[in-house]
Amino acid sequence: MAGLDFEERVLASDDPSTRAELLLLSPSFLVPCLTQGAIKVWDTLAIAEYLNETLPGAALLPRDLAARTHCRAISGEMHSGFANLRAALPMNLKAHYPDFKVWAGAQADIDRIAAIWRECLKRYGGPYLFGAGPTLADAMYAPVCTRFSTYAVRLDRLCTDYCETILNLPGMLEWIEAAKAEPDEVEELEAEF
Repeated sequence: MAGLDFEERVLASDDPSTRAELLLLSPSFLVPCLTQGAIKVWDTLAIAEYLNETLPGAALLPRDLAARTHCRAISGEMHSGFANLRAALPMNLKAHYPDFKVWAGAQADIDRIAAIWRECLKRYGGPYLFGAGPTLADAMYAPVCTRFSTYAVRLDRLCTDYCETILNLPGMLEWIEAAKAEPDEVEELEAEF
């Protein structure tokens, strides 16, 4: 979205040296991690803020102070919240569960996300959360759109249209296709609890 040329490094999940390499690339072991020269940023919200500062023309945050503050607030809410949604509807771009039963805790998160989207789309005129172009908020909520698609979450027309807009962005289409090409199983995720 920022127009930054980047090189993506994909590490094999079944390679024993992957953990060591990830620790070298990202001190927290979290991905993504952006490295630009001597600068390393391994938190998604911090990456977005860094890109906004270094590439102000990308308009990752709205110009208007009130809208910019609102964008940061809902992005932060996505970044640190919605634990029930994340637990109940894990991200899986290869699957589709049309009859998935959403439990109450996750439904409360879905309802809050839909309320955020409706408020932003109505206030700023869409088709993105803060108007005519995508912002960091749209990037933060893009994985939610994939979850809603995977689990066939019922949404009103406004929210459904928003999800379709996000899922049809060229970068999203590329990301989804790349995810579909990944191995079907990640051993660590197959463990029984």
